[in-house]
Amino acid sequence: MTGNTIWDVIVVGAGPAGASAARAVAEAGRRVLLLERAELPRYKTCGGGIIGPSRDALPPGFELPLRDRVHAVTFSLDGRLNRTRRSRRMLFGLVDRPEFDRRLVDSAVRAGARLRTGATVQRVEQHGPEVPDRRTVAVRLAGSGTLLARVVVGADGSAGRTGAHVGVRTDRVDLGLEAEIPIPPGVAADWRGRALIDWGPLPGSYGWVFPKGDRLTVGVISARGEGAATRRYLEKLTARCGLAGFEPEISSGHLTRCRTDDSPLSRGRVLVCGDAAGLLEPWTREGISFALRSGRLAGEAAVRMAVAGDAVETRRRAMEYADAIARGPGAEMGVGRRLYAAFTHRPALLHTALLGFPPAWSVFAGIVRGSTNLADLTRDHASVRRLVTALDRLDARRAGDPAGTAAPTDEGTGGATAGDGDEVGEGRGLPRR
Repeated sequence: MTGNTIWDVIVVGAGPAGASAARAVAEAGRRVLLLERAELPRYKTCGGGIIGPSRDALPPGFELPLRDRVHAVTFSLDGRLNRTRRSRRMLFGLVDRPEFDRRLVDSAVRAGARLRTGATVQRVEQHGPEVPDRRTVAVRLAGSGTLLARVVVGADGSAGRTGAHVGVRTDRVDLGLEAEIPIPPGVAADWRGRALIDWGPLPGSYGWVFPKGDRLTVGVISARGEGAATRRYLEKLTARCGLAGFEPEISSGHLTRCRTDDSPLSRGRVLVCGDAAGLLEPWTREGISFALRSGRLAGEAAVRMAVAGDAVETRRRAMEYADAIARGPGAEMGVGRRLYAAFTHRPALLHTALLGFPPAWSVFAGIVRGSTNLADLTRDHASVRRLVTALDRLDARRAGDPAGTAAPTDEGTGGATAGDGDEVGEGRGLPRR
């Protein structure tokens, strides 16, 4: 592959973003090479939650390898005041990332993409002796020569080479820690169909417990720079859930990076998507749906850029991609930033709303199911706009109680009913061994 072959598109990174981009290029009939540093399947630190927008962005006919279907969520405030909301319909699904990612790659390969694993990208060049002309990009591999393409799509993660080449800028870095814990059948039955979300003790932090059959995924995330405190939070969450006596099968960590509003998405004939572009939901740090959607948009843009005859047309196609991101994932990120700021200073306000204000639960359920999103809610509903604006003002003042409001009492949440027929569960909080 290192001879005179010039690919239409080379995609760097075979996660959800890269696989989606490669499939989009292959479906358009273009020659696409998908590069992956690791051998597949490979582990990825991720809760594995598949919300509605992720499901809707999957290829037609794609069979989700769900390990569990979540119909109930237990919310707690740093281990206190835990209450469970239940839904008659599935809220979101849970997958193991190695299996999920492998199926996405298989889908791209079936569409016509070529896959090369064990390929580590050292650098990307658009000028120099290895670049034959202005319509070509050189991808230098460690120990195995140089590949050429008309367009490169970077999907190699938040610390990858392509993001550095494009000049992606981030304004927040978070540390996620996670443990995959095998559990006996009795414990698995207690968690089946139910997730836990805990609003954590560190500003902007939260934790989760996701059931996956014979295992639980237990994780936390908070701002980078609080590594020791983040590890203590994971230990406490694990202990509170009665899981401290079980040995994790895998313990891992990962940094997430959130782009600035004006961060570039391209440079010349190189595009970035997914984590490589810093695209994720700023509040929850959910990234799979952003990866799938931005990957497909990047692949479609790369098809048009591959046949661009000059720099002007190339730039126009890149701007079309940037506009599509701004209208979709970017708009959602804008609202997410505002909610993250409010949540950072007033986590109890969110806890109170979800457990004591039925419309808030309806919004949560609608977002995770994919029937709406933060940007649409803010655009289409004046009441939501007013609420977000009020939260902005509260955050700007940061006056009064740092937590924002008193947490709900036990008596104040047990009987609330959400508008979509879902309801608060009574008497089922954290499981005990």
